Amino acid sequence: MKEDITAIIKKRIENFTPASHIEEKGYVLESGDGIIRIKGLPSAMSREIIEFSSGVFGIVFNLEREEVVAVLLGSHTSVKEGDSARLTGKVIEVPVGPELLGRVVDPLGRPIDGLGETKTTKTRPVEKIAPKVTDRVPVFRPLQTGYKLIDALIPIGRGQRELIIGDRATGKSTIGVDTMINQKGQGVNCVYVSIGQKEATIVQLVDKLRETGALEYSIVVVASASDPVAMQYLAPYAGAAMAEEFMYNGQDALVIYDDLTKHAQAYRMISLLLRRPPGREAYPGDVFYLHSSLLERAAQLSPALGGGSLTALPLIETQLGDYSAYIPTNVISITDGQIFLEIDLFNQGARPAVNVGISVSRVGGKAQVPAMRKIAGRLRLDLAQYREKQAFSLFAGEVDKETARQIERGGQISEILKQDKFKPFPIEDQIISIYAAVNNYLDGIPLERVKEFETKLINYVKTTAADIVPKLADFDNETAEKLKNVIQKYKESFQ
Repeated sequence: MKEDITAIIKKRIENFTPASHIEEKGYVLESGDGIIRIKGLPSAMSREIIEFSSGVFGIVFNLEREEVVAVLLGSHTSVKEGDSARLTGKVIEVPVGPELLGRVVDPLGRPIDGLGETKTTKTRPVEKIAPKVTDRVPVFRPLQTGYKLIDALIPIGRGQRELIIGDRATGKSTIGVDTMINQKGQGVNCVYVSIGQKEATIVQLVDKLRETGALEYSIVVVASASDPVAMQYLAPYAGAAMAEEFMYNGQDALVIYDDLTKHAQAYRMISLLLRRPPGREAYPGDVFYLHSSLLERAAQLSPALGGGSLTALPLIETQLGDYSAYIPTNVISITDGQIFLEIDLFNQGARPAVNVGISVSRVGGKAQVPAMRKIAGRLRLDLAQYREKQAFSLFAGEVDKETARQIERGGQISEILKQDKFKPFPIEDQIISIYAAVNNYLDGIPLERVKEFETKLINYVKTTAADIVPKLADFDNETAEKLKNVIQKYKESFQ
């Protein structure tokens, strides 16, 4: 036994190869407001992670002649002058994978929902170059929001970037959450990125996702208002990395950035503390790149790369409807369309409070099911005529019968397009409802009974003509004729 141990030791000594390990260390010169100036670390890379002796991490932002300037990913009181700092040799990465679904995490991928550690084995860098033009194909598959007005008039496709913009408390977040709820059974994994919101608001949102079953296929990334500004800056990039994992594995993903106005403000704060030159509205010169590099990561990949997609719905908050401010105009120019929400429409009871006249989707009908493409064109025309005639009727003492009829029909269509929050409509229900509206089946029905008519009509079609419901999305002539007969029969009984 003794001889065996001796032989093992001898063998280990013979096979031993001496190796030296050099580790760079610096020390903190100055610490204040989450900005750390470090002496030493000549090999530091931009965006590299630095570990301080207190166990807190930071990200390298500025590489100066004599110093390295880092932004702290933790409490600004956790690092003080004289603390040591070492390079980790890694750019910032976050855990990714299906193991994160159903979880609430911070921008570093650490769980904050009290459900224990995430069992992830893979990571991705938070910043990544967007797919090349040759790696993409045009957007062609619909991503249904569950809102009749949006899916009919401002359709969103998988791989698109559609901006949701409006004043505070006009329903921007609600559209994002409802879109997530509507992906149930659609094969779309969702990532919701909350930037600078109150923690009470985030708790309510997570509870709603859990209640509706949407949390099962969703990841919630949270950088709340009380978190360090660096975490708010990182949050959307971390969310994009988590969503990209699904896209590059041939799956479909949806990421909602709520909202990029607060993200830009966080970056402005960091830049001013770093003493970078301010530009328009005190934002730094690279604030356009900040959002373009993020939103360009949304794509519909080519079949050669698996055919996965990443759809982005960024939110932007405006002040008093000013869409010409710096950040709104920047993001409008980057995205493939925008959904404008107006406070006046919201106050009038329109839900969603979308201004159809100035909202647009640059993908258009290419990302719509055939049925919606056929019936939605008439809908936009009817709404436009209604708004024009309604404005005219305010100044005219009397209006002719035709104008009065158009105003009445427009009011009925507007009423049928209203929707309660957290109740997205399946595409078949939308088609039944909109087909009835554009083909004058609402004529003669009082405004206060329009919603009752719609609810009972959908139930009637599903019970008496269940065979046509699965065919509604394709909407051939035979299906259209059957639907027409069923609606006519129902209207007679309703009256």
